[in-house]
Amino acid sequence: MLAAVIDRILNAGGAMPVYMADRQLPGVTMKQLADAQRAAIATSAQFTAKGTPVRYLRSTYVPGEAHCMCLFEAATPEAVKAVNEAAGIPFTRIVEAADLTP
Repeated sequence: MLAAVIDRILNAGGAMPVYMADRQLPGVTMKQLADAQRAAIATSAQFTAKGTPVRYLRSTYVPGEAHCMCLFEAATPEAVKAVNEAAGIPFTRIVEAADLTP
């Protein structure tokens, strides 16, 4: 499995895969969202400093549906799951995603 991850990174020009943490956050406030974003950034940095590279990229929140999608770069979805669990941010799933930012 590690060889497959390394091969994906090398063939992607050094970029790690992108994963989405999908969240349902009924009743969340904008302050809570901001706090969660800060926690995701800080916890990603802590994991990276300890040898598990994870980088928080961005989030999109849909207020009318209480739906939040957060993008992370990481070698594996398990690393993204671990960051979110350590940060105490709930999620419904972690899936590979394509970041189409121009």
